[in-house]
Amino acid sequence: MSRHENEEQTLFRQHCRDWLKNNIPPPPSVRLPQQAIGLMEREQLEYLQRWQKSAYEAGLVGCDYPKPYGGGRTNCQRIANEEMQKVKLPYFPNVIGLGMAAPTIFYHASEELKKQLLPKLFSAEEIWCQGFSEPGAGSDLASVQTFAQLVKGKEKRGDKWIINGHKVWTSLAHFASWMILLARTDKSDKYKLNKYEGLTFFVVPIQSAIGKGVTVRPLIKASGETGFNEVLFENLEIDDSYRLDDIGKGWQVAMTTLTHERGAGQLVMPSSGGQTDSDFSSIAGVREVVALAKHSYRPDGKRASEDPLVRDQLVKLLIRDEGMMQSMRLHQVAALREHPMRIPLQGKLVVSELIQDAAELALEIEGASSSLYVADSNAPDKGRWAQAYINSFANTIAAGSSEVQRNILGERVLEMPKTK
Repeated sequence: MSRHENEEQTLFRQHCRDWLKNNIPPPPSVRLPQQAIGLMEREQLEYLQRWQKSAYEAGLVGCDYPKPYGGGRTNCQRIANEEMQKVKLPYFPNVIGLGMAAPTIFYHASEELKKQLLPKLFSAEEIWCQGFSEPGAGSDLASVQTFAQLVKGKEKRGDKWIINGHKVWTSLAHFASWMILLARTDKSDKYKLNKYEGLTFFVVPIQSAIGKGVTVRPLIKASGETGFNEVLFENLEIDDSYRLDDIGKGWQVAMTTLTHERGAGQLVMPSSGGQTDSDFSSIAGVREVVALAKHSYRPDGKRASEDPLVRDQLVKLLIRDEGMMQSMRLHQVAALREHPMRIPLQGKLVVSELIQDAAELALEIEGASSSLYVADSNAPDKGRWAQAYINSFANTIAAGSSEVQRNILGERVLEMPKTK
């Protein structure tokens, strides 16, 4: 037993190892996109849903949440994550649900909603999406204009909300049963003076409402994938029971969502677990570029790894990668108590840019053949690196662009003066 783990945790770690040893899913019959947010086909989704459900039933997902909500352990999710990361596994499909919806529901929903929504979220029986960005409100999230109007119930009918508006860049909306939604509920002068006022947070059943107040339209990405969507609401009626926290406290609830999405949630709330991207993690990505260089040849017959310029770039990436991993091990170090949010918040920034730079170098190593599409049999490494590079730009924008993340680290974590 590790001196840092109690008996329950030690036994749980062994359980995870034993279960993973015997339950690695077979290869899929269809090609999977590099990230869950790129899922396009029902067959892709169903393969990954079976995998997440089996891991949940084995206790490897959502285990730190209270038992009535689908969990029942204490401080064990980290262990499950560590053991899953040691094995080459498919990612979990319910990335929005696990990373953002679950902690938001846990801290702000009613007891009834927690018991209703969380177990099926952890098992991937119900897929979730995020209704934040709008055509006129991206990084400036507080400017959302999707409007929810309260309609008082008559006699025994409860209060209702009528939602109208337009959300965009909505990953997995084409498969989602539910959406976490930030909407404006007050357009008074008070809102005009402070845009953070007058916002309310909801969970919205969208799959059952398609064609009855909800329209989902796919958005084609540069990679050819359609994981993104736009979602239009036209007089959609939902019960007031789907509201999270008080009316007008939507921004505070959204901060719970964004804190977890940006990587700092693990310090203050339960973790849901699982790989939220593909097996193209930072460690695998950089080291796979090294492997690519060793097996790629220049026109002069020499390996790319023999090129001193390529070697120099590889070493720089490896140094960044190792530095990032060493930093992630420092979560519990006493020296970080002054700025406990720094490491997890910078993780999103560092990892997203590292993956992008690694993919860019891979394209340089592959040369002109890197332009071949994934469907081309002549594409090196099955076109993986071209897809990775194109998709990497979404990672440096999502959850707040790199520029926004640097501002958060500087102004809110390090308390540096604002630049404007």
